[in-house]
Amino acid sequence: MSDTASQIFRFVLKLALGLFAAIFALSLLVATLLVLALGWLKALITGRKPAPSLLFGRFQQFTPRGAWPGSGSPRGNASSPTGGQVVDVEAREIREEKRLS
Repeated sequence: MSDTASQIFRFVLKLALGLFAAIFALSLLVATLLVLALGWLKALITGRKPAPSLLFGRFQQFTPRGAWPGSGSPRGNASSPTGGQVVDVEAREIREEKRLS
C-alpha cells in the first residue's frame, strides 16, 4: 500500500513542479513581450530608433563587410571603391616625431 501511495505522491509532485515551471516560463515570455512592446511604442512616439537596433547597428558598422546576414557578399561588391578587386599595398611603419608634453 505504501508503494502505491509513494508513486501517487511522486506523480502529484512532478505534476505540480511541471505546472510551476510552465507558469514561470510563460510569465517570462509575457514580461519579455511587454518590454518589447513598450520599447517599440516609445520609439513610435519619440520618433527615435529603439535601443537594441541602435546597438546592433553599431556592431554592424565595425565588423567586416559580409559578416552579418543580409549585408551582402564580401566579394564581388561592385559598389566598393576597388570594384571588388584586391589591392596590394606596401606596408610601412608610421612614427610620430612630435611628442606631447
